[in-house]
Amino acid sequence: MRARVRTVPKVAPVVERAEPAVPPEGAPYVERRDLEECVALALGSPTRFGNMAAPLKYFVDGLGPEWARGTLAGKPAAVFSSTSTMHGGNEATLLAMMLPLLHHGMLIVGIPYTEPDLNSTRSGGTPYGATHVSGTANERQVNDEETRLAFALGKRLATVARKLA
Repeated sequence: MRARVRTVPKVAPVVERAEPAVPPEGAPYVERRDLEECVALALGSPTRFGNMAAPLKYFVDGLGPEWARGTLAGKPAAVFSSTSTMHGGNEATLLAMMLPLLHHGMLIVGIPYTEPDLNSTRSGGTPYGATHVSGTANERQVNDEETRLAFALGKRLATVARKLA
């Protein structure tokens, strides 16, 4: 399996021109074709009061045509997030991201408790998906447990996608 990294454009109350297809930094913006071509989807967002960030929500809310065509139906999906504090809404954000994916007919995979780090983590990582606790000043780097849990989720997503493909 090979990952295709994409992002979504920022949202603003007034838009005078469209964003370029490739932002000045980071991954290109997601296109409808990316959703058609993917065999699995890993959806991530920083937490905003227990929900996904507005740009991602805006993008997801615009996927009505893909929903009607069943573009994502039957494909596996995983979610990941980051919060600045423990109990800062990471699990609520993961669950909020799952809801539209379930409406699209996607098959949600999480992190099973057979992953040892899930039982010992004191920062990020939940059975719902990979998480990171960044600190209120964004001073905390992703630690070893968070990294292993994120890789375990990605591996599980790829394994399920391969089996279904």
